[in-house]
Amino acid sequence: MDKLKSVAYFCMEYGIESDVRLYAGGLGILAGDYMKEAFDQGYPIVGIGILWKQGYGEQFIDQETGMPYDAYKIRVYPFLEDTGVTVSVAIRKRDVKIKVWRYRAHGVDNLYLLDTDIEGNDGEARWITGQLYGWFGEERVAQEMVLGIGGVRALRALGFNPQVYHFNEGHALFAGFELIREKMARGMRFREAWKETRKEVVFTTHTPVPEGNEQHPIDRLIYMGANLNMTRRQLKAIGGDPFNMTAGALRLSRVSNAVSDLHRVTAMKMWKKVKGRSEIIGITNGIHIPTWVDRKMLELAEEYNGAKAAEEELWSRHMHNKDALIDFIEKRTGARLDRDVLLIGFARRAAPYKRSGLLLSDLEFLEPLLRERKLQIVFSGKSHPLDDTGKGIVAEIVSMTRKYPDSIVFLENYDMEIGRMMTRGADVWLNNPRRPQEASGTSGMKAAMNGVLNVSILDGWWPEACKDGENGWQFGDGYQSDNAAKVDKHDLKALKTCLVNEVIPTYYENRSKWVEMMVSSIRSTREPFGMKRVLEEYYKRMYNTGSEK
Repeated sequence: MDKLKSVAYFCMEYGIESDVRLYAGGLGILAGDYMKEAFDQGYPIVGIGILWKQGYGEQFIDQETGMPYDAYKIRVYPFLEDTGVTVSVAIRKRDVKIKVWRYRAHGVDNLYLLDTDIEGNDGEARWITGQLYGWFGEERVAQEMVLGIGGVRALRALGFNPQVYHFNEGHALFAGFELIREKMARGMRFREAWKETRKEVVFTTHTPVPEGNEQHPIDRLIYMGANLNMTRRQLKAIGGDPFNMTAGALRLSRVSNAVSDLHRVTAMKMWKKVKGRSEIIGITNGIHIPTWVDRKMLELAEEYNGAKAAEEELWSRHMHNKDALIDFIEKRTGARLDRDVLLIGFARRAAPYKRSGLLLSDLEFLEPLLRERKLQIVFSGKSHPLDDTGKGIVAEIVSMTRKYPDSIVFLENYDMEIGRMMTRGADVWLNNPRRPQEASGTSGMKAAMNGVLNVSILDGWWPEACKDGENGWQFGDGYQSDNAAKVDKHDLKALKTCLVNEVIPTYYENRSKWVEMMVSSIRSTREPFGMKRVLEEYYKRMYNTGSEK
């Protein structure tokens, strides 16, 4: 590889350690894995994020109603290092001071967090960095101004002059506005400054659902000061009207990437009408293996020779992880699952397209399997604090746990610790979103590398990894339709067939084949879906391309 370019990586959230609540879910955990791998490999990468006072909040289950509720508390992290650097950004025509902290712990080195909760700011400004993904439009714009505009200014104050600016989702777009402002301050005209900025910026899009791509009225951006003196016409040229953050990022970058091959196809269709956008390539997500994968399972899979002793040793290690999960569940919920019964894991954000309750929707099918002790299910996940639909999904699962307390459990307040326990200790990992709405999904990668067999539709990363009946199972045939009810009926039928004809018989009747599939799952995913490959691909296809500064 050519000499590595220096990179500034911008992300709204980072999942690095479970109890450091700077993350909401998959996007943040991916960013945390990225920063850990960058440190492991010695890459010249610096991360920019926000020091959230309360994070995304915690979500618990009301024991009387079964409904989720949200709780928040002030968090202090003593391990953060004070850089001594403070910058400012004008928000609503008032200077907001931003303190810069360095995160040097938990396998991360060059991550800088921006904080407005400091002396010299009024109460309103101090709460900009309060709750991750502010609930209201102006609050969100203010947070994104801190991340983007404040982030570039922090880099300058810290002495960094990166060759590449990587925006992980559209939240960081205003960093591009600041880069344009810098060039115009040096005498460039707007179009030239935009063109030169494009040479420096790359962008990752994660959201294949149009509604999930953030947009704002142009008047709001001007009122907040996010435009940095750009005119309404100039703003419209970048992001349209209303201003779409993803469309703007696509127009402000020299190259963009989707996070799986299938997601690239979806993104190309979604954004085909965005004139002047960058090319969208596919770079599939990966995971930081030391964080998520049982080292012993990796070793046993690597050494596996098919002998009975090797089979027993690997199975014993899996059961060790399963027992740990069962103990963890009992401690958290009081429910005691059976180590000898097939255990299905399902952990996702509570959103309709992820279909948490798909298997639960046919009790005529499911109930006999639960009663006969053929399977048991562990669920976890959160909804957005303002998403009543998502909270309703969680409540439905909770109601099923009360109906089947020995077979179905729900682990509340999903976090990295729960994710780690489930992706190591389950027997199979169930994934059933409506194709093609799952951009990538990394929980299945974590499960696969731990020898937990994926049972999934052909969405996200799984079409690239699946060897049906060898390293896991696919159910369905990639069927897509705008008719959600039709898709759900089709996929549920396929899931039931797969469980009855493949998964359950193999688990109970052919231990040797199951172990061979576990070995194949680990061996076939370890390198292709590790974060090391992702970073290598970023450098080869995104960072080390384009013009020098």
